[in-house]
Amino acid sequence: MTDLEIRDVPEDGLDGMIDFSGLVFHQRIRERDLERWRWMMRRAERVGAWSGGVRAGQLAALPMRLAVPGGTVGCSAITAVGVLPTHRRRGVLSAMIERMHADAVAAGRPVAALWASEGAIYGRYGFGLADRAVELEVDTSRPLELRTEPDPRPLRLVEPGEAPAVLAPIHEAALSRRPGGLVRDGEWWSRNVLPEEELSDERLTEPRVVVHPEGYAIYRTGQGTVRLEDLVAADARVEAALWRYLAGIDLTSRIKAPSRPVDDLLPHMAADPDQVRVTGEYGALWLRLVDVPAALRARSWASGDGFVLDVADARIPANHGRWRLTTGAAPGCEPTADAPDLSLGVADLGAVYLGGARLSTLVRIGAVTEHTPGAAARLDAALAVPLAPYTNDDF
Repeated sequence: MTDLEIRDVPEDGLDGMIDFSGLVFHQRIRERDLERWRWMMRRAERVGAWSGGVRAGQLAALPMRLAVPGGTVGCSAITAVGVLPTHRRRGVLSAMIERMHADAVAAGRPVAALWASEGAIYGRYGFGLADRAVELEVDTSRPLELRTEPDPRPLRLVEPGEAPAVLAPIHEAALSRRPGGLVRDGEWWSRNVLPEEELSDERLTEPRVVVHPEGYAIYRTGQGTVRLEDLVAADARVEAALWRYLAGIDLTSRIKAPSRPVDDLLPHMAADPDQVRVTGEYGALWLRLVDVPAALRARSWASGDGFVLDVADARIPANHGRWRLTTGAAPGCEPTADAPDLSLGVADLGAVYLGGARLSTLVRIGAVTEHTPGAAARLDAALAVPLAPYTNDDF
C-alpha cells in the first residue's frame, strides 16, 4: 500500500481506538467498559495506520516488565491490534509491528508479548507460544479432602481497596519462582486485577480477597459458584490452605478456575481425583524476542554450556545470523561465524525462552535442525525451570 502512513495516536484519539477495536473484534463496547479501555490505552504507546484519510489499523503496546528465569525483563505488552476488513493483506499489520519493534529496541525492551486472537497470524511475525494454561472445575458439594496438610497459619479477608499494598510483595515473590507473569504496579492491581465489576459476567460479586502470610486468593461468587481469579502460594501447604478455604465457602457447590498453570497442584492434592476436573487447556502468552542477544543475556540458566545458534529472523535483520550463546552464571550472546549447533526460527526461540516448550520436541517435528548431536537436549537442560511458565494478566 503506497500511501500508508504510520503515526502516533494522541490522547484525544483514545475513543477512536476503542471504537475501532469494537469494530474489528465484533464487540459492543458498553458505557461501563469505557473507563477501563481508556485507562489501558492511556498507559500504552499507541500507533495507527492511515490510508487515504481512513484509519486502516491500530496497535497499542504497554511498557511492562515480564518475569523470566532469574529476574524480569522489559516487555512490550501488545493489545488492541486490528486491521479494517477492507484493508487486509496490504501490509498494514506488518508496518505497525515494524514500528513496534523499533520503539521497543529504542526503549530497551528486548521482548514483546501478546494474547493471540488467531495464533496462525502471529507466528509469521516471529511470536512463539511461550506458555499454556488450564481450566479447572472443583465439585465442592461435598468436603474437599486433600492429601497435603494445609498450612495452619490464619487467613484473613482484605478489602479490595487495601489489597494492592498487601498482595504486591506476595506476588513479586511468586514472580521470582515462576516465569511468565507481569510486574504489577498499584494502578494495574486496582484497575486490571481487582475491578469492582467483572466485565465478562455481571452476575458475579465484587472481588473478594483472602490472604495468608505467604499466599492469597482473589475470587468472586455468584449462582452457587466460586470463580477463582488469581491464586498465589509459596508452597504446597499454603496452596492447600487456600483451596480448603475456597471449597468451604457457604452457599456454593463448585469452584471454577478459568486460568491455572499447567502444573497446578490441586489435581494431585485432591484425595478424590474425580472431584477436580481439568475442563480445558489453551495457549496463553505468545512471546517475540525483539533483541535476541539482550533477551538471552537477561535470563538465568539452569546449567552452564555453550552453543552456536543460527537464528532466522526475516523481520528484524539485527537478530538474523549466528550467535554464540554461553549459559550459566555469566551468560553471554555474541555474533559468531562458527558452524551452528542448532538452526531455528526466532518464533521457536521465543517459544522455548521461558522454559515452556522443549527444543528436543521441535527437532523431532522438523521445526528446528540439530547439527550437533545432543545439542537440543543440552540446551533444554539449560533452559529448564522448576515451575512451568504461567501468565495470568489480561491486556
